[in-house]
Amino acid sequence: MKAILHTGLCIIIFWLGGCYSFTGSSVPPHLKTIAIPLFDDQSGSGEPNLRENLTNKLIDRFRQDNSLQIVDRSHSDSILEGTILSMPDEPQVVATNEAVTKRKVTLTVKVSYQDMVLKKKVYEKEFTEWGDYVAGGDITQRQAGIDAAINKIIDDVLLATVANW
Repeated sequence: MKAILHTGLCIIIFWLGGCYSFTGSSVPPHLKTIAIPLFDDQSGSGEPNLRENLTNKLIDRFRQDNSLQIVDRSHSDSILEGTILSMPDEPQVVATNEAVTKRKVTLTVKVSYQDMVLKKKVYEKEFTEWGDYVAGGDITQRQAGIDAAINKIIDDVLLATVANW
């Protein structure tokens, strides 16, 4: 009796598993291309090349994903524009002697995605992510924290753009 119940349960689980699709939503078929102009930086952080770094990594991520072909603005079906709003750098871990041992960089970006074929705004929203680094280290450690925040943001933006239809 247990064997029959177990077998029946397994069959039901496998059958129900086949009913679910992992493809989810995708880019509408009328959108084939995207333009991603250089993001604006209104953060006041003074971080050199922040907007270039973020924009270039975002373009590279879209190329890797291959859902939309990157083209210039005049030939695009859609446009993704953004502004870096803030990038505070704050203590994250303070030791018992009040020495900061770890810092946290939080990046907030406002992004607008427009469907140029249907002439409508698909979304406009803010994305916030963070990266941490060891305090007191050299500039490469801080840059690694910034890069971690950027990488998280670009994944969020890509997902919002190609999967939330």
